[in-house]
Amino acid sequence: MKACLSSYTIYIFINTKMTAQQRSFVEGLLRLRPLFQSHPHHLTLESPWPILTSGAVLAMLSSAALWFNGLQYSGTFLILGMLSTITAMILWWADCVKEGTYLGHHTKVVQQNLAMGVALFIVTEAALFVSIFWAYFHSSLAPTVELGTQWPPAGITALSPMAIPLLNTVLLLSSGATVTWGHHAFFCRNRSAALQGLMLTVALAIIFTALQGVEYNMAGFTIADGAYGSCFYMATGAHGLHVLVGTLAITVGLARLINYQLTSTHHIGLEGAILYWHFVDVVWVILYVTVYWWGAP
Repeated sequence: MKACLSSYTIYIFINTKMTAQQRSFVEGLLRLRPLFQSHPHHLTLESPWPILTSGAVLAMLSSAALWFNGLQYSGTFLILGMLSTITAMILWWADCVKEGTYLGHHTKVVQQNLAMGVALFIVTEAALFVSIFWAYFHSSLAPTVELGTQWPPAGITALSPMAIPLLNTVLLLSSGATVTWGHHAFFCRNRSAALQGLMLTVALAIIFTALQGVEYNMAGFTIADGAYGSCFYMATGAHGLHVLVGTLAITVGLARLINYQLTSTHHIGLEGAILYWHFVDVVWVILYVTVYWWGAP
């Protein structure tokens, strides 16, 4: 029976000419899978991706620290670290897609556990940004004599909140609306609208990241310029990194949707990416209000 369900799983997600009745029948079979195995959980085999991803992230962050200090060849190592991290993520995601799409391992219980994992991951990310904002307010609410008793410190020209930051705010909030539109269309079985919503989200995210790079080039200060530079680039840089991760996650969901690998009862990966993207939106709104608008002279 497991072999049949696995074959049906491949058929439902690959065959683009399946009728609604056939799709409903196969989805019913997939929901019965836990009745034909000793437990509803999926026990994964040994995987190299967790340790390789950890090593790639460590290399990327170490290279970034060296690059901030202007060491020779550190930029090359930073690019290699970023490419290694993205490659490890892609390979890890590929294994998860195979397990959930072609092997039928993502049962209802497994999907619930994955949803809980995404929620806990977002909680840890929220704790990270709490620490960043804590450092920002620690320096800005009571500037010391070393900072000139003012915020921004003397000699620092803050970026205008009404220029690129405001445009990026509009872009990111618009991407939150488009991804919600695509998510709703997906549940309503409106495939074309779902694809359009996700494509617009990815396009807006790419534009946001590009404008963030333009803003960094226009800034008259660096991460080495005291507490303000450190807090500014740590906050915006950490958020930009999360935007990149969210963009990759939504792109994976878009590719799976294009390949007919998602259904209304089998889309936990896409739903997790959308939830993560809304978290990124909320963080940016707080960041814009505090760092750009409130922190401007």
